Amino acid sequence: MISFVPRKHLAETIADSLRRNPVTALLGPRRVGKSTLARLFAEDERNRFDLENPIDLSRLSSDSYGILSNLKGVVVIDELQEVPEIISQLRVIVDDPMCQSRFLVTGSASPQLTGQTSQTLAGRIRHIEMGGFDLNEIEASSALKLWFRGSFPQSFLAASDEESREWLEEFMKTWVMRDIPRLAEGRLSPQVLSRFLLMLAHYHGQAWNQRDVAESLGIDVKSVQRYIEVFEGAYLIRRLMPLETNIGKRIRKAHRFYFRDSGLLHRLLRIKTLADLRTHDRLGASWEGFALEQVVRVFGLGHEDCFFWRTHAGAEIDLVCHLDGKLTGFEFKASSSAPRVSKGTHEAMKDLKLNRLHVVYPGDQDFMLTESIRAVPITHLVKLFDEMMR
Repeated sequence: MISFVPRKHLAETIADSLRRNPVTALLGPRRVGKSTLARLFAEDERNRFDLENPIDLSRLSSDSYGILSNLKGVVVIDELQEVPEIISQLRVIVDDPMCQSRFLVTGSASPQLTGQTSQTLAGRIRHIEMGGFDLNEIEASSALKLWFRGSFPQSFLAASDEESREWLEEFMKTWVMRDIPRLAEGRLSPQVLSRFLLMLAHYHGQAWNQRDVAESLGIDVKSVQRYIEVFEGAYLIRRLMPLETNIGKRIRKAHRFYFRDSGLLHRLLRIKTLADLRTHDRLGASWEGFALEQVVRVFGLGHEDCFFWRTHAGAEIDLVCHLDGKLTGFEFKASSSAPRVSKGTHEAMKDLKLNRLHVVYPGDQDFMLTESIRAVPITHLVKLFDEMMR
């Protein structure tokens, strides 16, 4: 059994950022290993601060500026969102010509953190997003396990599917159900929040109608909006917006949301085994979200790069993204045999003038479906990225 997966690419990215920038922010959901990875860069234990640890908070409470400004080398500050006033102090510290330190800060579950650091530390900080494992980090033979269990390290590396489910269950109880209401500053009862999450799971990959959701839950639309923002800020869900062009087509404008971790989605849908998943009515939606997330991670795409395309006439492509200055399309099909592409997909390619479309599926053969449509096994995404970026 695999008990450890090195995060080599992330470690190299962080090391490069520390050489180039006074401050590096490592952002992502809880329990993906941010603290473990970050602390490898601070050799001196006195340079490590966990702002959720009362002892470390006490160390900084008397004079945080004085303590931080006198340190040398790499300084790690975990969960920066717990003491946001340190952000402005870092600006003063790193602007001092005598500063002999680099700061590596981590953050999670804070919709405001990226905005605060971007504004206050403009020109001084690089943001690096860290999620769970992706296809760059695991063996190709484990791709289906990554899909079923999700990418959280403790879920993926669990000794059995049952232990994986138990970990995800505990994660939901101790973090999602506890911290999300606090971050949203809301008053949803645990029962309503549980129903909200279940509705999100069933809307996974579909057009989102927040008014219908609000009416179904008996809450106001503003509460729905607020919780969605917090789910996004906590890196639990990904919002996909429609691509808007000037080609004169009437497009569907409702946003789509995807659980970024397929294991959490399966836990909410009460899917216990991979065999159960293969016969579940949400199989296609689950695969679409998982494969989409892997494309985003492997290709290093930002939120501003990713869209979907769907017209009122039915022309549709699951993911349209900007790659190297060009529009590129991806479709996601859960069939392990030769995937089929609908008439609506062909129409969408014409609408967007796409010369090439990639259909990502769980099979093992890489081949052309047509002259312009290529079937790509999910295990070949890294290879595809290398080909396209040459």
